[in-house]
Amino acid sequence: MKFKVAFQGILYALKHETHMKIHALAAMAVIALATYFSVSSLEWIVLLICIGAVLSAEIFNSALEKLCDTLHPERAEGIKHVKDMAAGAVLVVAILSAVIALIVFVPYFRTLVQ
Repeated sequence: MKFKVAFQGILYALKHETHMKIHALAAMAVIALATYFSVSSLEWIVLLICIGAVLSAEIFNSALEKLCDTLHPERAEGIKHVKDMAAGAVLVVAILSAVIALIVFVPYFRTLVQ
């Protein structure tokens, strides 16, 4: 039963949160590239950890924003800072994941050019 609720939360985020859709599309692109290039097991593990971290961070950020908006619908500076920090956490994970993706995929792309 708990799994059902958790999956409902993931589906809600995918349906209603624009940034979650963007991150999910990026995840699918990474999976497609990893499949195409037949990356190593270690590279798969690293890429999947990055995908999981970004998607999880985005879900946490979206949940926190909804909670803040529900509890404090009027604009408040403290709430703004909370929401900005949560968004910043997603940005940090996304940037580091993009750098890791470049580290993994650039050598594969170089072999296509040669």
